[in-house]
Amino acid sequence: MSAGAEPFHIIDTRATSRPDGKALDALQGFAYGAGVSIIMEDTTEEGSGPFLHQHPYSETFVIHTGKVLFTVDGTQLVGEGGLIIIVPELTPHKFEVIGPERFRSTHVHANERFITDWLEGPQA
Repeated sequence: MSAGAEPFHIIDTRATSRPDGKALDALQGFAYGAGVSIIMEDTTEEGSGPFLHQHPYSETFVIHTGKVLFTVDGTQLVGEGGLIIIVPELTPHKFEVIGPERFRSTHVHANERFITDWLEGPQA
């Protein structure tokens, strides 16, 4: 650490943008010495969500508002604001926004980098 450097990081996602100009919505922890990576989801688009996939680490979904239909290892469940859903490592999962209210969530990947094995969709 250089002289005068803070021993922590503050990332203002309201003022930070991606190269395509959209608001910052994902952060890989390795760039900050963190052992986790996060995705910040904020949408009103019904039906949106990722294709079926899995990770070699657990993923924790903190749902702030809205509703989604999760499929976790073949079991379907509705996730809604106020719930936390933890998907174990190597467990196939996906979700689909079912609205009509805004869906906001934070997805915590228990790894410093995103590693995704796509099981459906164009990247499978």
